[in-house]
Amino acid sequence: MRLRTGCILVSSLFLLVPAGAAPGPEPPVFTGVLRGVLLECDPHLPTGEFSVRAYVTNQVYRFNFDPRTYVENAGRRISMSGLQKGDTVEVVSDRDATIAVHYARTVHVIEVRPTPRALSSNERQHAYRSSIDLMAPRGDITFSGIIAKLASDRLILRTRMSGEKIILLRRDTRYLEGGTLVDAAELKPNTRIFVRAGKNLDDQVEAYQVIWGEILEPNGPR
Repeated sequence: MRLRTGCILVSSLFLLVPAGAAPGPEPPVFTGVLRGVLLECDPHLPTGEFSVRAYVTNQVYRFNFDPRTYVENAGRRISMSGLQKGDTVEVVSDRDATIAVHYARTVHVIEVRPTPRALSSNERQHAYRSSIDLMAPRGDITFSGIIAKLASDRLILRTRMSGEKIILLRRDTRYLEGGTLVDAAELKPNTRIFVRAGKNLDDQVEAYQVIWGEILEPNGPR
């Protein structure tokens, strides 16, 4: 009787785990640029953590921040305490997939405007494009390295893993030194930088943000 019961249990286990079952989907690759909804944030602290639920994937990511993290809302720099749960934010951070909590270099609050009830065909097309931009922001590529050459409209970045990269500088490229917004003239050759970039219609890499200074060393010199 015991042997028969054991056979029934083993058969049940095989029924619960069918042969050749497909593995679950792999988590999406983290690029270092994320747009989503702020879920929680350590309040009124110079350093702490916050979490964001990503659009499209609904995956939750955790970030840490310090006084050098650049936080912006409506074109003005604010502190992390100025953020509210439910805010739509765009975070630029380290993209190391081996760590659970990423260091946030910049946090930008995105204003979400309500869609009108009645729209023309052109307005509907614009609203559709806006919803795509909200979920998938432009500039979802990140690089870090040393500036090998610098011109008014481009730079050559020497990276550790991918060699040299030509990156175009846009008129609206933003420059952050140590967490402070500065002019393009402050950027110098041989500087170690972090770049948030994207590709244009000609498949060229363009910089949306260039960051350097102490903000690149959240844990101090290594």
